[in-house]
Order: sequence, then C-alpha cells, then structure tokens
Amino acid sequence: MPFVQAGPARLYYREFGAGAPLVFLHGGWGYEVYPFDLAIEGLGERFRILIPDRPGYGRSGRLASLPPDFHARAAEETLRFLDALGIERALLWGHSDGAVIAGLIGLNAPQRCHGLILEAFHYTRQKRGSADFFRAMISDPESVGGRALEALARDHGDAWQKVLEQNATAWLEIVRSEAGDLYNGRLSELSVPALFIDGSRDPRIEPGDPQAIRRELPQAEFRVIEGAGHSPHSEPNAAGECVRIAAEWCNKLYPALD
Repeated sequence: MPFVQAGPARLYYREFGAGAPLVFLHGGWGYEVYPFDLAIEGLGERFRILIPDRPGYGRSGRLASLPPDFHARAAEETLRFLDALGIERALLWGHSDGAVIAGLIGLNAPQRCHGLILEAFHYTRQKRGSADFFRAMISDPESVGGRALEALARDHGDAWQKVLEQNATAWLEIVRSEAGDLYNGRLSELSVPALFIDGSRDPRIEPGDPQAIRRELPQAEFRVIEGAGHSPHSEPNAAGECVRIAAEWCNKLYPALD
C-alpha cells in the first residue's frame, strides 16, 4: 500500500495513470462515498492522478478531534504531500471540503498550482441552510442512507460514525463563528486558473454564494450541471458531463504545462 510521510502525518494515497500530476482532494466524508472513478478513467492517460486520504480519513489514521481550522491545516498537509513526492506544481481538483482546501492552496501557494477545479465549492462561513444537516450527522448518522453507509464503512471501518461526527462538529463551530467567508475576504486575490463546477440541485450551496464568487472572480470559468446534486463527478446522471467539462478545461490548460 502506498503511504508517504508528509510532515508529522503519514498519508495513504491512491495513484493512477502517468503524466502531469493531478491531485484529487476528497470531501468531508472521505473518498469512497464520492469516488472519482470516471474522472480517473477519462484523465488517467494524460495525468498522474494522486488521491491522498487526509488525516482522520480512510487509511491515514485517526484523529482525536477535527479543529474548525481543518481546511487551512489540510492545505499545509497537501503541500507537504507534494513535497514528499517531489512534485513542484500540480493541478488540483477539490470536491466540497476538498475544494476549500484547493482554494486555500491557490491563494497561499499559487506557485504550486497549474490550475484548480473547484467542485461544490463552499464560500460563506454562515452555512445556515446546512446546520440541521450537520446536526443530523451527529444525532442520526445512519440517516445518510444505505449506499453511503456501505461506502463509509468500506473507507473508515468501525470509525465511520466518528468521521461524520468530527466533520459535522467542526462545521457547526465554523457556522457559529464570525461572519464572512472561508477565505478571509481574499478570494478575489486568486490568480491561478480556476474552473468551478456545481450541481443545480446542490443542497449545500447557500443562497447568494454563486453570485458572490462570480463577483470576486470574474476571470474564472463556471459550469452548472442541470439536475446534479452535491457531487456531479460521481452521480450517474451527471458524472459524464462533469468529467467532459473538466477534461475540456484541462485540454485548454495543458499546453501551458509543456
């Protein structure tokens, strides 16, 4: 099994394909619930795809708790992951929490990024529309449903409930924190080429967030997949279109990598 020592964290990662490095950053439930299978199939001939489990997830070990600044910590861990593999620059495709992490890397270390694909991107701290969802993850974790439960158990073993509880607890602390966005008002400084992909039926998108992001980043590209939910890349009715959009954007960006 491939592991790498990324600073103090020992991270498990998956690797597919060959070529320019492309790092997938998973969301708050881990990799298996929203796998990138179709993206790996579609992009693996052009890119060396790397998918690390963050600390607390999958095979990367457990955490006693997840602090509310976990996005910033994970951004630093991801940079150490790249360092450990000798990768100077990479494309990053982040989903949900992974998109926040990718965005922070783009802001704080733009020289390490060829480009960012930001899927189901979180913007505001005050995710009041998701507060009940987070509380349910703590009080009734089995409410996530059968297919998700199987994937969570496959990814995290007996710790799957703890993974949900820790992520939800951290997010509730973020929601209760000061107003503003997750990027401390700096998102407009993002200079790395960025593609945003959202589902039109994503319940985790707060009203007004897409418009605010577009105002801050008019130079970015935005795609909304009609009928898709929170994970277009893994939903049967949306994955093909999501990967096609990402591949076309990567094809435009790719000459700049030569």
